[in-house]
Amino acid sequence: MKAAFCGNDNASAYDISAGVLKNVCFVDALNLVPHVFLLFITFPILFIGWGSQSSKVQIHHNTWLHFPGHNLRWILTFTLLFVHVCEIAEGIVSDANMKSRHLHLFLPAMMGFVAATTAIVYYHNIETSNFPKLLLALFLYWIMAFVTKTIKLVRYCEDGVPFSQLRFCITGIMVILYGLLMAVEINVIRVRRYVFFMNPQKVKPPEDLQDLGVRFLQPFVNLLSKATYWWMNTLIISAHKKPIDLKAIGKLPIAMRALTNYVCLKEAYEDQQGMRAIKWKLAFGRPILLSSTFRYLADLLGFAGPLCISGIVESFQNDTNTTGKDFLKNAYVLAVLLFLALILQRTFLQASYYVTIETGINLRGALLAMIYNKILRLSTSNLSMGEMTLGQINNLVAIETNQLMWFLFLCPNLWAMPVQIIMGVILLYNLLRVSALVGAAVIVLLAPIQYFIATKLAEAQKSTLDYSTERLKKTNEILKGIKLLKLYAWEHIFCTSVEETRTKELISLKTFALYTSLSIFMNAAIPIAAVLATFVTYEYQNEATLQPYQAFASLSLFHILVTPLFLLSTVVRFAVKAVTNGYFSWGSGLATLSNINIRIPTGQMTMIVGQVGCGKSSLLLAILGEMQTLEGKDPQFEKRCRNRYSVAYAAQKPWLLNATVEENIIFGSPFNKQRYKAVTDACSLQPDIDLLPFGDQTEIGERGINLSGGQRQRICVARALYQNTNIIVLDDPFSALDIHLSDHLMQEGILKFLQEDKRTLILVTHKLQYLPHADWIIAMKDGYVLREGTLKDIQTKDVELYEHWKTLMNRQDQELEKVTTVGPGRAMYPRESKAQLEDEDEEEEEEEDDDDNMSTVMRLRTKMPWRTCWRYLTSGGFFLLFLMIFSKLLKHSVIVAIDYWLARWTSMENKTGDSTDLNRESKSYHVAVFSMLCGAGIVLCLVTSLTVEWMGLTAAKNLHHNLLNKIILGPIRFFDTTPLGLILNRFSADTNIIDQHIPPTLESLTRSTLLCLSAIGMISYATPWFLVALVPLGIAFYFIQKYFRVASKDLQELDDSTQLPLLCHFSETAEGLTTIRAFRHEARFKQHMLELTDTNNIAYLFLSAANRWLEVRTDYLGACIVLTAAVTSITYRSDSGLLGLGLLYALTITNYLNWVVRNLADLEVQMGAVKKVNSFLTMESENYEGTMDPSQVPKDWPQEGEIKIEDLCVRYENNLKPVLKHVKAYIKPGQKVGICGRTGSGKSSLSLAFFRMVDIFDGKIVIDGIDICKLPLHTLRSRLSIILQDPILFSGSIRFNLDPECKCTDDRLWEALEIAQLKNMVKSLPGGLDAVVTEGGENFSVGQRQLFCLARAFVRKSSILIMDEATASIDMATENILQKVVMTAFVDRTVVTIAHRVHTILTADLVIVMKRGNILENDTPENLLSREDGIFASFVRADM
Repeated sequence: MKAAFCGNDNASAYDISAGVLKNVCFVDALNLVPHVFLLFITFPILFIGWGSQSSKVQIHHNTWLHFPGHNLRWILTFTLLFVHVCEIAEGIVSDANMKSRHLHLFLPAMMGFVAATTAIVYYHNIETSNFPKLLLALFLYWIMAFVTKTIKLVRYCEDGVPFSQLRFCITGIMVILYGLLMAVEINVIRVRRYVFFMNPQKVKPPEDLQDLGVRFLQPFVNLLSKATYWWMNTLIISAHKKPIDLKAIGKLPIAMRALTNYVCLKEAYEDQQGMRAIKWKLAFGRPILLSSTFRYLADLLGFAGPLCISGIVESFQNDTNTTGKDFLKNAYVLAVLLFLALILQRTFLQASYYVTIETGINLRGALLAMIYNKILRLSTSNLSMGEMTLGQINNLVAIETNQLMWFLFLCPNLWAMPVQIIMGVILLYNLLRVSALVGAAVIVLLAPIQYFIATKLAEAQKSTLDYSTERLKKTNEILKGIKLLKLYAWEHIFCTSVEETRTKELISLKTFALYTSLSIFMNAAIPIAAVLATFVTYEYQNEATLQPYQAFASLSLFHILVTPLFLLSTVVRFAVKAVTNGYFSWGSGLATLSNINIRIPTGQMTMIVGQVGCGKSSLLLAILGEMQTLEGKDPQFEKRCRNRYSVAYAAQKPWLLNATVEENIIFGSPFNKQRYKAVTDACSLQPDIDLLPFGDQTEIGERGINLSGGQRQRICVARALYQNTNIIVLDDPFSALDIHLSDHLMQEGILKFLQEDKRTLILVTHKLQYLPHADWIIAMKDGYVLREGTLKDIQTKDVELYEHWKTLMNRQDQELEKVTTVGPGRAMYPRESKAQLEDEDEEEEEEEDDDDNMSTVMRLRTKMPWRTCWRYLTSGGFFLLFLMIFSKLLKHSVIVAIDYWLARWTSMENKTGDSTDLNRESKSYHVAVFSMLCGAGIVLCLVTSLTVEWMGLTAAKNLHHNLLNKIILGPIRFFDTTPLGLILNRFSADTNIIDQHIPPTLESLTRSTLLCLSAIGMISYATPWFLVALVPLGIAFYFIQKYFRVASKDLQELDDSTQLPLLCHFSETAEGLTTIRAFRHEARFKQHMLELTDTNNIAYLFLSAANRWLEVRTDYLGACIVLTAAVTSITYRSDSGLLGLGLLYALTITNYLNWVVRNLADLEVQMGAVKKVNSFLTMESENYEGTMDPSQVPKDWPQEGEIKIEDLCVRYENNLKPVLKHVKAYIKPGQKVGICGRTGSGKSSLSLAFFRMVDIFDGKIVIDGIDICKLPLHTLRSRLSIILQDPILFSGSIRFNLDPECKCTDDRLWEALEIAQLKNMVKSLPGGLDAVVTEGGENFSVGQRQLFCLARAFVRKSSILIMDEATASIDMATENILQKVVMTAFVDRTVVTIAHRVHTILTADLVIVMKRGNILENDTPENLLSREDGIFASFVRADM
């Protein structure tokens, strides 16, 4: 066909006798002029501009939007491009019906498309280079284009072209668009004054973009980059070369920061003048409205798919040539429209998702700030009495705020559902008439079942969460008290308790899995059931046969209709979890302290003394304003306390930050090197700091879990001393320190460091030997002040009390000054030799270096952890794995068979024509096969969903069981060297991922992958040429998923790693409220919380943007697949049924392609949890088996309590140096033995050797004639008793804490309590022996807890008792009672005492003095004291 601008088939085409503008061809040529003008002007500028600035663009230059009307310009230009496409298509369709090629019908439109594209590219470059004068070219272009299009429109009006004509509509729309763009350009001139005005307007970039630290550019880039997340390309591609870190993602923009949103939310919440609702709507309502608008547009465009499929198949089926009038019936036009509709739909959908997620993040940041402010105002009683627990706070922060955020994300879906359902039903009715209502009725009738399943799913999840919390609480207690459990051989009792809770949790998880399976089943089965009901009804109700276009369009519509039902279940579940009411209450109750009337002298030392539980700590809390004042006050002290930095406080229970040693000591104050050194020396911390891997820059973990009690205590005291405050409050700072450290702290820290500065000091202590140093003494008893005054006053007024004190004091002030000139050696970790630790530190440093290198390599990996996946799948059992794979493949084969049969059925019926007997028989045959296939599909949907969930549940059950047993049987060294939080994380976050996250991800991944593969297979079967086009699309998909997976993994890790410090900060704050408020550091902690929240939010925001980046690309790729499938099918004329089937499957790919990549990335991250759990499963367990059979051990062994230690050598691990070297000793039955020595001498290692808690690699310990190495561990440990330095109680009852094995009578328990001086106190409690013990025994004082441990040891009728520094936390009066108890109640037992205070073993039958793992002295106390140059004698003199 010959081509000419005006065509060759009409001689009058070039006739201008009636006037130039009367010639249609000339008017079309005139429309070319503006486009040619723009291209001629802009191309040189574009190339010069790109060349000059591409190499020196700064981060804020290429994102800074300078000109007004930016978004409107982009929207109008995109609309213009779309109209140009329609104009080109209309021209080509019209030209196809001409005898010769008429270029004027589509060439000007093509040039217009190129010019519009050039215009927006040109505008973008001019805008980013901030050179508005060059916009004059665009202004002239819009004027010229407007004028020429108006001429064309006027020409159509004069020629009487009707409004309904597509050509007239296109021209009219273009006139409007060019006019609007011209108006936008005039507005830019008006605002920026860059031309026609004397003073151009100068502008500044937004504050965020002046800060190069802000890397989240979504609010600042142009509309196209916003819609496609083009600005994310740099980050995602760079992740392949270098892991994404916090520096790479930068800071949050100001509008998204927690403080900004908190202020907004607070104003809305507190405003009582009627403006609250308006402010709330402006703050969070406007973005939700915008998101909902995007969602409505996306949902409406979603119906273009079924309509276009219907049109394409119908036009293909009818096989008619379309004319210009039938423009929208042209198959190619419909294919292009379908492509554009998909692009627009997916863009709007992703925009809707992004806006709601951003709003949710802003709301979460505001809520976290509000919760934190509330925590800072909590009363101490709320936490101590268990009214508000750390678990509840963590739940509120980690779960509730996230649920609210996700509910907000799902909100637009909630009000988009009715629109989808109504539109879907209308279109179905239009296609299939009454039979469509049958299918809709099936969906509506099954909707309540789906709703019921959703509510049950929410209930099951809540139940699972409750059991999970209980299991974690028990696991936490086991890990904290693991040493005691192993020493008492109780690990199996507590393990069984955890397993019982786990069983309840698994039952709840089974219910959850069942309802999840039913939910998945319903979502897959409902469309099959609806289609079956509809088509069978249609076949038997209508005489007309079912056409392919009807079948596949309605099939697509049914899939759309099911989406709201699926979302309904999700929204309901999140609504149940998110919309809950919580409140904080303020404590009130009976008076703890009464008739308190005291004075604290300024600039002097006040000591508060009294027995355990008399109210000393309560008095300090009352002074600090932490207790509820029922009557009375101290205005002067209150006034001083309100001043900033007025009180430095060290609590009895040490509280440390998850930070370095230095940060814990300076606590936000300016660093002063001289003062810092003086404080660390005064608290004897320097030797400990020297042993740390990184000195005082070592992270000491949450609550200082890798430090001993004494070290934690001294760091807290150092913090109080370092602060430049006028008041210091120390609550029993000596409780966890030995005599040498106590004396050093008293002399250097308190008497020298504090009193030289004339600071007011309030000191609670049990060490009565320090009373002579007090300027003022307050003696407490049973919650009231017994005596108050100087020591001389009390000596005069209360001789009895003074004499009582005098007997308890071990020496006078003058004697105290003579000692502690030599600083004893200390170890960083409790009770391990310094030499061993130095070796260990070197090993750990090497390991950490290796770990750092390894972690970098691991982060750079791009391969899926297939080996871990296989381990996970096989842990569920090979049978379930086989069943899952087989049922999945079978199910998808059946679903493909259903659709293929439908294509064959409709195509054949269409060919056979009118109904005959043969046709009726064929119809029955097709309906029967279709029904059977649908039935099989429905059954297989249920089977597959059940097998995946059951396999996941079995894997979770096995992994947790193996992990718990491996941990509980692990060597004690593992718990000393592995942080508690790390182990607990395996049981909390990782177990939660394995329980609830992996199964649905696995199900979704297999379903999405198989759907995409079956779709590609079906399209290829229908149109083999599609495979050629699939190659470039496949390559694009490979690179998209490759880059996304790496970036997504990094961002997910960042999200997780930034969430942990935030949660830790909340729990740290709750635990250290008293300290924070005493120091008046609330503002600093608030600021830190806001920073941590923003850091976590920016990580989550980038992760969300990365997901949108992926989805936009895979959606566009899916749209390309649809276009390719449609064009190849139309061009190569395949069967109409197969064409419909191919297009239906192509649409399926669009929906599921991004889920393949998302689920693959999610699974890769989630498999990290399985890998972490598996790493613990390779750990070596303790050898619980002995060479002797338990039945060979006498039931009453050890009866006598005789101990022979023969050439004993002990080490903590095979690769470490020995801590005991060739130790020899003999202990007679019933002897009372004291073991003393400085820290790290090996005395505690010896006590652990009795229980085989350490590696006995040479020598032996023989108890009553049996070598303990031959005994089974459980038998050995269950026959001995021990009291540890740190008193450990478990949540439950007093009865459970004394006798968890439930072997003793009540009389026996009361006897034990009486011996421990606790009987009266326990009797006064509600429930007596069944009185509640809170977590860690927090409702009892430290001294009372130790007495319970003594009672526990008495309950176990063992002839051997080990006391490992058991009197460390008890006041001296109680200690003396305790010593008498040991001498009377344990008179017939062998007692080995590891001495904390040397005077406690002066009455022993035998004393062993140790140093560096050797026994230096071994004799009676009398004989040892007679040696003046002996070590024991020097200890006693120091402790007098």
